[in-house]
Amino acid sequence: MEIKSAEFIISNTDVEKCPHDGKPEYAFIGRSNVGKSSLINMVTNHKGLAMTSQKPGKTQLINHFLINAAWYLVDLPGYGYAQRGKQGRENIRRIIEDYILERVEMTNLFVLLDCRHEPQKIDLEFMEWLGENGIPFAIIFTKTDKISKSRLEENMQVYRNKLQETWEELPPIFTSSSEKREGREEILRYIDQINKEIAQEG
Repeated sequence: MEIKSAEFIISNTDVEKCPHDGKPEYAFIGRSNVGKSSLINMVTNHKGLAMTSQKPGKTQLINHFLINAAWYLVDLPGYGYAQRGKQGRENIRRIIEDYILERVEMTNLFVLLDCRHEPQKIDLEFMEWLGENGIPFAIIFTKTDKISKSRLEENMQVYRNKLQETWEELPPIFTSSSEKREGREEILRYIDQINKEIAQEG
């Protein structure tokens, strides 16, 4: 898929105010500082589309970007940022849960995981919650340029083994490096494939 246009449409904290034009939405989520904004900019080929920051917890809104005038890429707030305080974390959790559970246009959720770390309890619990609620999702391992290929494979296998303890079937898994622009084609191909399936059903 070629990205011809990517434009920011709206930011908000209320799922009711999201666009109502029926276009499919692909949302990106992960723990704070997982490299979400960099990945979104790399995938869309628009350097400043999502704001990147060294400071975790920057995204606190649901951000909609219209891609090729055909589908939305949605940037969701990161979860688990400790320094937000209890009230702040609760607000973010409500925003995330309302969007994921109520947004019928959300076609697929991409859960971003930092490939350098072992399976984190917060990520595993989040994916478990997605499964319990029947939410379609895929995993993207980020920052693959930061470790060796063999270490990456080891870490991914640990994750697969952990997920297989509770999942009969694993979700699709992608790897990416925003620095080296790796994983872009595979992610876009996956989105394109789902869009085509939706068009055929329609």
